[in-house]
Amino acid sequence: MASFLILLYGAIFLWPVVPASSNIPGGSAYKVKIAPQSGLSAISSQLSEQGVSTNPLTLQIAARALFVGSKLKPGTYLLAPRASLGNVLLQVARGDRVRESVAIIPGMSIWQLRSLMDSHPALIHQTKGMSSKELLQAIGLSYPGDEGLFYPDTYIFDPDDSDISIYRRASQAMQKQLTSTWEQKDVASPLKTPYELLILGSIVEKETGRSSDRSLVAAVFVNRLKINMPLQTDPTVIYGIGPKFDGNLRKADLRKDSPYNTYMNKGLPPTPIAMPSKESLLAVMHPAKSDAIYFVARGDGSSHFSKTLKEHENAVDQFQRKRNVTTKSNSQ
Repeated sequence: MASFLILLYGAIFLWPVVPASSNIPGGSAYKVKIAPQSGLSAISSQLSEQGVSTNPLTLQIAARALFVGSKLKPGTYLLAPRASLGNVLLQVARGDRVRESVAIIPGMSIWQLRSLMDSHPALIHQTKGMSSKELLQAIGLSYPGDEGLFYPDTYIFDPDDSDISIYRRASQAMQKQLTSTWEQKDVASPLKTPYELLILGSIVEKETGRSSDRSLVAAVFVNRLKINMPLQTDPTVIYGIGPKFDGNLRKADLRKDSPYNTYMNKGLPPTPIAMPSKESLLAVMHPAKSDAIYFVARGDGSSHFSKTLKEHENAVDQFQRKRNVTTKSNSQ
C-alpha cells in the first residue's frame, strides 16, 4: 500500500503535464482558462484542449488523492512550464489566478468611463458602439440617460470578462448607495426623488475642491433650491458643451441656453453630470448648517462661503485679484 501511494504521489508531482514553452507571446508562463461551474471532467477537457496533457480519469484520481476535487476554482491561470498535474491542481484549488481591474473615479463623466471600458484590453467589449438607451436596457435600468449611474470604485474581474458585467456591478452598487442614502432624507430637503439626489450629488462632486468643504458646497446648492434661486454652476454648463469642451469657459457659453445652463434655468439639470462619490451623496443628504448661498474658490483648493451678494462680490474681488496678481507675477 505504501509503495502504491509513493508511486501515485510521485506520478502526480513529478510527471510534467504543462508544455515546456509559453503560449503567451514574449511570456514565461503557460496561460489556461477554466470556465465557471465546471466539474472535474469539464476541467480536464478544457485543460486538454488548451495543451495540458491530462484526461478525465487521471485528473479525477489526482484531485481526489489531493482532496481538492470540490475546491477547484474557475478563472485564468498562469502555469509554470513543465508543471506537474499536482502543482496545477493545487494552484487551481488555491484560486491563484490572474485578476484584472478597472477603476471608476469620482467625478468621471459617462463618456470618459465608456472610453476607459472600450479600451480596456482584458475586457470583452459587448457594449462598444451601444447607445445610452441600449446600454441601460442591457443592464436592466430605466433612466433618462446613463450618466452618473455607476458607482466609483475599483472593480476586480477575471480576464475576458464582459464589460456588461462591470457596468452591471457598478450600477447595482450605485443603486444600493442611493437607496441607503435616500433613507436618511430630512423632511426639509427640497429633493423629491433619489434621482434628484444623484443629480445634485454629481454637481457637488464637480464643485468640491477640498473634501472638508463638501458639506458646505452641498448646503449652498440646497439653500438655492429652497429659495428657487438658479444653481449658477459652471460644471453643468461645461457638461452641456460635452467632450468638445476645450477647457476655456466663455461668457458666450454662459449665455447659451441649454437644459444644463443653470445660470439661465432654475432647478436641477435633467441628468447627473458625473459619477458622484458616496461622500457627495451623503453631503447632499446632510448639508452643513449654513445660510450661505454663494461661494468662490480661494485658489488653494478651498472655497470662501458667503450669505449675501455684497459679501460674495467682495470675496470674488479679493480672491480673483489675488489670483490675477500671482499669475501676472509668475509670468514676468
